[in-house]
Amino acid sequence: MDYTGSQSEKVIEAGELGRSHIGQTISFQPNEFTVVFGKLAGIARTEAMVYVSLAGVGNGTHMKDEYDLSATHEVYVPVDVITNAESTIKDLFGKVQENLRGAGHKGGEDRL
Repeated sequence: MDYTGSQSEKVIEAGELGRSHIGQTISFQPNEFTVVFGKLAGIARTEAMVYVSLAGVGNGTHMKDEYDLSATHEVYVPVDVITNAESTIKDLFGKVQENLRGAGHKGGEDRL
């Protein structure tokens, strides 16, 4: 299995997880056979390892609620909608400006 997240997620390294991620739903592949989806309840870290605790998945027959991940392990978190929207708006504004500049030059040529 090779999990690559969904369109509404972005990949970060487990070492980048921080307090702002608590409460978010994350996903990751702890081994080659399993994909985990859960709400991040807690994070502990050492220099090389990140220990994550998930809310609401413990006590199941085959489900763990704690995972040990290397600091470089890929973890998928929700895309930051505000930052994403801001960059999209800037890109669109830039394209509108280019189009207006281009239309202004073309409009002048048409009048001749």
